[in-house]
Amino acid sequence: MSYDPTRELYQDFNAAFAKHWKAKSGDNVTIKQSHGGSGKQARSVIDGLEADVVTLALAYDVDALHDNGKLIPADWQKRLPHNASPYTSTIVFLVRKGNPKGLKDWNDLVRPGVEVITPNPKTSGGARWNYLAAWAYAAKQPGGSDATAKEFVKKLFANVKVLDSGARGSTTTFVERGIGDVLIAWENEAYLAVKELGPDKFEIVTPSLSILAEPPVSVVDKVVDKRGTRAVATAYLEYLYSPEGQEIAAQNYYRPIDPKVAAKYAKTFAPVKLFTIDAEFGGWQKAQKAHFADGGVFDQISVR
Repeated sequence: MSYDPTRELYQDFNAAFAKHWKAKSGDNVTIKQSHGGSGKQARSVIDGLEADVVTLALAYDVDALHDNGKLIPADWQKRLPHNASPYTSTIVFLVRKGNPKGLKDWNDLVRPGVEVITPNPKTSGGARWNYLAAWAYAAKQPGGSDATAKEFVKKLFANVKVLDSGARGSTTTFVERGIGDVLIAWENEAYLAVKELGPDKFEIVTPSLSILAEPPVSVVDKVVDKRGTRAVATAYLEYLYSPEGQEIAAQNYYRPIDPKVAAKYAKTFAPVKLFTIDAEFGGWQKAQKAHFADGGVFDQISVR
């Protein structure tokens, strides 16, 4: 089970892992993919969908598998390197060729007459990263505070034309349906759109400040122990950290954590000033409770 815009990454990775596992163990392995908004995917697993592994958009959604039914242990992030995040990403803007509205930074997205496309933070992990990146940008401006940040994201979401349930749906709305002036997107999703549809149609704008997104991975202990798949599921996630796994991540426009692979692909990614959710929001549990829980800030600003 994975979040929305990882389809291409895992299609490539699954083929490579199946080959690797066959060579290592002599066994054939069949890997089924399921993609959707990260929060919705977590809910499906909690509700009984038997996934051996989850690769979700943020730690809060994986934590939910422990908090609801103890499907995984509380210390799941300690089982793999880098807090169980084998690659990172960030949030950028995708605009139409020539950037007709001249959008350069977050403050341009709240201008009157700018139509923004972003998914719904209630269902999409990427949307929560988008929202928090915008919030932190506003809070870090001279004279910035929680009050000014709240007003800023309220204005931003007032400009949102369509609120899809997941990141890929938002990309479709912007790219294929032609709605909106700017898509707030996962960096990998923006690069993929430019690669597939051509730099003659879209271009990427990197804001002055964005968030370090660390999508984590975990085996689902209750499921793998019931199905007897722990060895292959664990090997699958470990292979994400291998040189080949890191290379595949980079080829799909995720930022690899392996220094050698990162150096090789350094020119692919625009330099961007990044902050972490731990530093700015005290981690996902606090951010979720304050901003995205029922009655939280997102609900407060969404009342129209």
